[in-house]
Amino acid sequence: MDFEYSEKTKALQARVSAFMDEHIYPNEAACTAELAANTAAGKRWTPLQTIEKLKVKAKADGLWNLFLPVDSASASGYEGAGLTNQEYAPLAEIMGRVPWASEVFNCSAPDTGNMETIARYGSEQIKARWLKPLLEGEIRSAFAMTEPDVASSDATNVSTRIEREGDEYVINGRKWWISGAADPRCAVFITMGKSNPDAPRHSQQSMIIVPADAKGIRIVRPLNVMGYDDAPHGHVEMFFENVRVPVDNMLLGEGRGFEIAQGRLGPGRIHHCMRLIGLAERALELMCKRASSRVAFGKTVASQTVTQERIAEARCKIDMARLLTLKAAWLMDVAGNKVAKNEIAMIKVVAPSMACQVIDWAMQVHGGGGMCDDFPLAFAYAHARTLRFADGPDEVHRNAIAKWELGRYAVDKVDIEPPVTRF
Repeated sequence: MDFEYSEKTKALQARVSAFMDEHIYPNEAACTAELAANTAAGKRWTPLQTIEKLKVKAKADGLWNLFLPVDSASASGYEGAGLTNQEYAPLAEIMGRVPWASEVFNCSAPDTGNMETIARYGSEQIKARWLKPLLEGEIRSAFAMTEPDVASSDATNVSTRIEREGDEYVINGRKWWISGAADPRCAVFITMGKSNPDAPRHSQQSMIIVPADAKGIRIVRPLNVMGYDDAPHGHVEMFFENVRVPVDNMLLGEGRGFEIAQGRLGPGRIHHCMRLIGLAERALELMCKRASSRVAFGKTVASQTVTQERIAEARCKIDMARLLTLKAAWLMDVAGNKVAKNEIAMIKVVAPSMACQVIDWAMQVHGGGGMCDDFPLAFAYAHARTLRFADGPDEVHRNAIAKWELGRYAVDKVDIEPPVTRF
C-alpha cells in the first residue's frame, strides 16, 4: 500500500484549499447571517444564496463532482474528475472542515450516494430524467430508508410496502430522518421498502425512484439534531400514502434493494469519514489557537499539561483515522466495496468517535464559548455525534467486525453482511 498522493491529487488539494481560503471560510458568517434573516422573514427553508453563488464559482473552476468514482462516471457518461476513492479522500477531508462546504462542490450527502446509485443501477431513462440534473446541481435528492416504527439498523425490518398494481407500484409507509427532504430543491427520493414479504430475508426489499411532487407524499415535520434543524437541508418525518409511480421507476429489479443498499452505503460511509477527519483537523487547529491565546492561573492554557496531553492525543487519533480511511479507500479501489466491507465498517466506527472526542476537547479549551455558536464547535459536535448512528450505528458495525474476526478462527466460516442503516 502506497498512500503517497498522486501529482493529480496534490494539484487538486492545492486548488480546493485555495478555494476554501478565498471563498468558504470568509463566508461562514455570511451564511449564518443569511439563515437568520430568512428565519426572521419566515423563509427558513430557503436555499442560501451565499452557497448558490459559490457553486457557480466552483463549477467554473472545475471543482465540481469530484466525488464521482471512475466506474460511476463511466456508467453515467459524465467524466467528472476521474478520481479513485483514495485520490478523493484528501479532497473530501479539506471540504469537511466546514460542514456545508461539500455542497458548494456538488459533493454532499445524500446526493453523492444517490447519484452513484442511479449511475450504477438506473435505466437509461432514469439517468436521463434524474442523474443529469443532479450532476449539474439543478436539483437535490433524498434517500428514504429509515423508519420510526422498526429497528432500522436491521434493514430487513423496513416495513414500507411497495406493491405492484398493473403498470404502477403503490407505496405506503412512514419514514423519518430523511435528510434533505425539507429542502425545496429536493426533487426525487430513492425509496426502500418491502415488495415481497414472503421472499427470502435479503430478497424482500426493493428500491424505487419517487418524484418529490408525487401525489400522496406528506412531510410531517423537520427533526432537530441536538437542537439544530440543519435548515435549509433538514431531516424530516414523512409519509408515503398510496403514492403511485410507473413500474419503470424500479431500480435494478424487485427484491434487489438490499444489494443496492450495500453498493450505495459503502462509498457513503467512507465519504462521511473523510469529511469527519477534516472537521477534527479544524477543531484541533482551533483548540491550539485558543489554548495559546488564553491565560489561566498565570500561564497560557496551552502550557497546562492536561491541554498538551489532549493536543498530542488528538494528533495521534486523527492520523490513525486518516490512515485507516486511506487503507479502506485503497482496498475499495483495488478489490471492490464487498472485499473492503470490513475496513469500511472499522473506519465507520473509528472516525465519528475520534471526531467527537477531538471536538469535545476543543470545546473544553474554548470554555463557555465552546458551547455556543460564536464558534463552529457545538454544531460540529452535533454533526459528528449524529454520524455514530447514520449509515449504521456503532454497535452493528462492531458486531460485524467481531464476527468477521471470529470467523477467521472458526471451523465453519460464515459470510456476515454489513449493516445498511441510514438516515
